Amino acid sequence: MNHSLVLADYLVCIIYFLIVAGYGFWVYNQKKKAVTDTKDFFLAEGSLTWWAIGASLIASNISAEQFIGMSGEGFFVGIAVAAYEWIAAIALIIIAVWFIPIYLKNKIYTMPQFLKTRYNETVALIMAGFWLFLYIFVNLTSILYLGAVAINGLVGGESLHVIMLGLAIFALVITLGGMKVIGYTDVIQVGVLIIGGLATTYLALTIVSEKFGLGSSALEGFKVLMKDAPDHFHMIIDKPGPDSTQEHINKYLVLPGIAMYFAGQWIVNLNYWGCNQYITQRALGADLQTARTGILFAGFLKLMMPIIVMLPGIAAYVLYKNGHLPQLEGGSKDGAYSAILGFLPSGLKGLSIAALTAAIVASLAGKANSISTIFTLDIYKKYIDGAANEKKLVWVGRLSVVVSMIVALIFTWEDLLGIGGEGGFTFIQKYTGFISPGVFAMFILGMFWKRTTGAAAIAGVVTGFALSVFFNQMAPQLLGNETFLYTAYPNGKGGYEIPFLICMGLSFLFTVLVMVIMSLSGPKINPKSFDIDAEMFRVKPSTTIMIIMTFLILAALYVKFW
Repeated sequence: MNHSLVLADYLVCIIYFLIVAGYGFWVYNQKKKAVTDTKDFFLAEGSLTWWAIGASLIASNISAEQFIGMSGEGFFVGIAVAAYEWIAAIALIIIAVWFIPIYLKNKIYTMPQFLKTRYNETVALIMAGFWLFLYIFVNLTSILYLGAVAINGLVGGESLHVIMLGLAIFALVITLGGMKVIGYTDVIQVGVLIIGGLATTYLALTIVSEKFGLGSSALEGFKVLMKDAPDHFHMIIDKPGPDSTQEHINKYLVLPGIAMYFAGQWIVNLNYWGCNQYITQRALGADLQTARTGILFAGFLKLMMPIIVMLPGIAAYVLYKNGHLPQLEGGSKDGAYSAILGFLPSGLKGLSIAALTAAIVASLAGKANSISTIFTLDIYKKYIDGAANEKKLVWVGRLSVVVSMIVALIFTWEDLLGIGGEGGFTFIQKYTGFISPGVFAMFILGMFWKRTTGAAAIAGVVTGFALSVFFNQMAPQLLGNETFLYTAYPNGKGGYEIPFLICMGLSFLFTVLVMVIMSLSGPKINPKSFDIDAEMFRVKPSTTIMIIMTFLILAALYVKFW
């Protein structure tokens, strides 16, 4: 292995940067006058096509969290971590058919606006604060840190802070152009991401094949993975028994077998894809059919993502297991992806760096734009300067982008939040999960149960967060390790834990119960409830075909790897 870059690597990276920056500048100039309008800056004024929406969804979603974090979980757990990607495809179908029509009919542009329209100002303000905190201190920080660690590993391990700063600046250049620039440059980003990611996976499999004396064959390399690490090719992790090893227990704590499909896995995906400003913003400016097609297109792309972000991790595990990656001994699983890239020949590392950079920058840009949208439209305009004109609001949005990125850099510079020690993918899923149950309960009941009240929504936010903390941090000590609700397992650190996906399911269940009981004391139909009719959810034949194809592919995958 070597970490040196040659001229070809630098040329690939420079060409990638020039294409993205140049195209973004061209898109910006095409609508230069309209950039003073908030709907254009934050929502692209409805000008994104279905393929731009789908590509932007994936480019914003696939980041260092997946390349580094999910590859690390692939190294540790195996294919079971693909559930996050494959269940997302079903979640996107649900969002496209049932959620988006409600948003578009009620002209919802931000998630706090949804909460204000359906409930009240208090709920909207509380959640605006929650989302800003989450996006800055969990998402921006983890994307920056994991991305910089990955690229730093490729270039020799001496430039972490320079790379971190460079990623932040590159993302700022794109973000300051507004959502249209983000959306259309994301088409390039996702193309680079997929091509570079597939090339990396192909080369990783050929390396495995070569190390086992089978020639340079990606297919033979894949066969080696399945033969040498059969435990890494099962979607369902068995429930630990009395004789289970700590390693097996740790895997179950991350991905608790069949139980997670009845608990947190759905909450994670439906909340992320359907109740998340960062994601839904791409579709909220489009018409219904364009939005639906774009979201379902993103679902198709999600089906292939494990090939790009997970297989290199399993390849790293097999190579490590057979003595070819000694540097991973006792190290973080988040080093798996960088380690496998170390085998790439000089000249091809540039493509891998470009793919990683595309994923990281697209996610940073999308997240920063969502932060500016929520802050500007839901806080600044409502509570600070209600008389601000469109031009001023756009500049406030740009300033909030810069400030949020600086704050994220400060907390990421020396990893003050401990992202590296937790494991990147688990860090994001776990800490996002503290608010996901309450948020999702509030949205799902608000959309489809007309009786839900504003007081119940506030109680739902508080209850969901409190129960998440309780089940994750305190339940085993207070209620015991074995109850009719859960089983807590030794975490190898002297304590016991409930799998966090199970915690999410329990928190959601009791939060819904609290909200229902509270709402029963109110009117049978809340005056602020949404009008819903069956026609809203009717889909065209082409949409039905896309949905059926997605289900057939998923069924085949689960039958093969159950």
